[in-house]
Amino acid sequence: MDTYLQRLRDAITSATVGMNAEDLARHPDGKWSTVQVLEHLYLSYSGTVKGFQRCLEAGKPLARAPMLKDRLRAFVVTELGHLPSGRQAPERTRPRGMAADEVTRGIAPQIFAMDEVIAQCEARFGKGTRLLDHLVLGPLTARQWRKFHWVHGRHHLKQIRKLQRQD
Repeated sequence: MDTYLQRLRDAITSATVGMNAEDLARHPDGKWSTVQVLEHLYLSYSGTVKGFQRCLEAGKPLARAPMLKDRLRAFVVTELGHLPSGRQAPERTRPRGMAADEVTRGIAPQIFAMDEVIAQCEARFGKGTRLLDHLVLGPLTARQWRKFHWVHGRHHLKQIRKLQRQD
């Protein structure tokens, strides 16, 4: 497994170990609970899997040519490791009410599936090839996709730890 995705999986497991259903559901007004954060991550991983599967089915990368703003945004996230805050999650990655046990059981296998399909596309189309467009960052390579998910996951793990401290 890729090191970024391995660290992501391990960090999520470590942050949520020992949490019961009440812990997972607790949240301040207007904020997501831990289970909602995990569902958001799960949905983003499953969306990435679907996108990369479309690349494999099409037999070619599906990324458009990057514009300057894409390159700058991707640089900030995938090279500097900074995810700017304040952006709302895309509709398709907003929590819909998945059961806590379904999310907690399914998130690690989803990361594994994402790792596999990204690796397949990278092997098939080339290491430095922009493979698929991210909604905000634009066209990304396999390495950039992995790093994005690590940076994005780290951002949300901070939220989970903050929720845990509010007990």
